[in-house]
Amino acid sequence: MRFYEVRRTISAPPDVVWGILTDAERLVAADVGIARIDGRIQEGSRFTLWSDAVPGRGFRTRVARLDPPLHMEWVGGLPAGLFRGRRVFELVPRGQSTDFSMREEFTGALLPVIWRTMPDLQPSFDTFASGLARASEETP
Repeated sequence: MRFYEVRRTISAPPDVVWGILTDAERLVAADVGIARIDGRIQEGSRFTLWSDAVPGRGFRTRVARLDPPLHMEWVGGLPAGLFRGRRVFELVPRGQSTDFSMREEFTGALLPVIWRTMPDLQPSFDTFASGLARASEETP
């Protein structure tokens, strides 16, 4: 297993952060490093995400778990589990702030091959957390 992760304290309550995190239009507008999302972010739904980290390529993603307003999981990858990404979002209330974390774990038989060709996603994760924090903190 390989992974990327980011943690950030956001000066906004979890429901405000959650409102942006689960609204495809607001999430793209928040400048989190996502160029486009086709579909809705709701439990069991599938959507295609275009990331600034890998321009021109859409990633089919499924919302595997949604526990508002504290936990969400996205999964995607290749058939038969040859390569799989599982992204987990956690929001922990801290008074009027939120401890936000996002971690994506990669697994599968093709992981060693694919990992060597993947770009470093840490800057993308940092951009995501910064954009989400900025948009959440600016929400009235």
